Amino acid sequence: MNSDIALVLGGGGARAAYQIGVLKALVQFYPRNHHIPFNIISGTSAGAINATSLATHASCFHLGVKKLDWVWRHFHTGKVYKSSISGVANHLCKMAIKGMQNDRVSTDAGSLLDNQPLRVLLNQLIDFARIDRNIASGALKAISVDTSCYNDSHSYSFFQSNDAICNWQRARRHGVRCSLHTEHLLASSAIPLVFPSIQLNRAYFGDGSVHQLSPLSSPIHLGANKLFIINLDSPHKHNSNELTHHPKSATIAGHLLDTIFSDTLNSDLERLQRVNQTLKLIPKDNQQDLKLRQIDTLVFKPSEDLSDIASRYYDELPFAIKTLLRMIGINEESDSSIVSYLLFEPGYTATLIDLGYQDAMTRIDEVAEFFGVNLRK
Repeated sequence: MNSDIALVLGGGGARAAYQIGVLKALVQFYPRNHHIPFNIISGTSAGAINATSLATHASCFHLGVKKLDWVWRHFHTGKVYKSSISGVANHLCKMAIKGMQNDRVSTDAGSLLDNQPLRVLLNQLIDFARIDRNIASGALKAISVDTSCYNDSHSYSFFQSNDAICNWQRARRHGVRCSLHTEHLLASSAIPLVFPSIQLNRAYFGDGSVHQLSPLSSPIHLGANKLFIINLDSPHKHNSNELTHHPKSATIAGHLLDTIFSDTLNSDLERLQRVNQTLKLIPKDNQQDLKLRQIDTLVFKPSEDLSDIASRYYDELPFAIKTLLRMIGINEESDSSIVSYLLFEPGYTATLIDLGYQDAMTRIDEVAEFFGVNLRK
């Protein structure tokens, strides 16, 4: 195993299906009973769910990817959040009543959608006890799940690892050892306002992308010096220079989600590249004093506009969700990326898996070189 390689999976709701396609291209290099080719895994938001599922199958890379592929290809919106007419209506009525009550009377989390089905699904699909077994066997060194704390506006990386890794603390970000469970994943994937915040210990947490100042810090703290990153930032079909009127609220909301999920990761990658370039100018004997090290990266991003793809599958959304989106100005023609994050339907997710696979195959030589494997076994 390349003990210094980490897999980094960014957030993005339903867009995370793309990550499975990239992993499918990678898995072909290894025999069926081979462990994962990275022993550090770091995930944020929906990427944290993919990361944790993969960590439970660290001893068998093929099985882990195959299971994720099956789940994403058979996804339905109702498995992630309540999407029936009665489910949506009851939840909105509950939130309306909550809004009129004193906070001391109603302490439940407010949200646009009810993601209780996701809690049920995670409890059914993920055997968290397997993480400890994989760490003990050496198939996995560490896994981290990034969250954002609403109490102190800090970023928290909850990690599970061997005893050699200690907690860390930097400016507005912390690494905390724990035994991961469903609530950590729900917290990491709780998109602000869309899904409810989650209580962990005595604090309240939401999507890990919100306060994430340095998305790459977790895998680096866990010991990685090579990062295989699957980012979900995609090129946009629409050019902002073509706007002839004020952007609608739905468009602005889409831009906010894009910023939350992608901008900090892109900035952190630029910062990492500058550090690498600086280190090349410093003699190796002096680099240890700086407590910095060279970090190699291989980054994958969708080659197509995921919002454009989502618009083609807009009609697959449940009627209640389409109605709710139309109430806030979103339809299949809207210049908003919101649908691409919330569309958990098989037509869309399968298309993203296939796109991820195609994107990875076009760069398969880079992948082989990065992992040090041969194209022909």
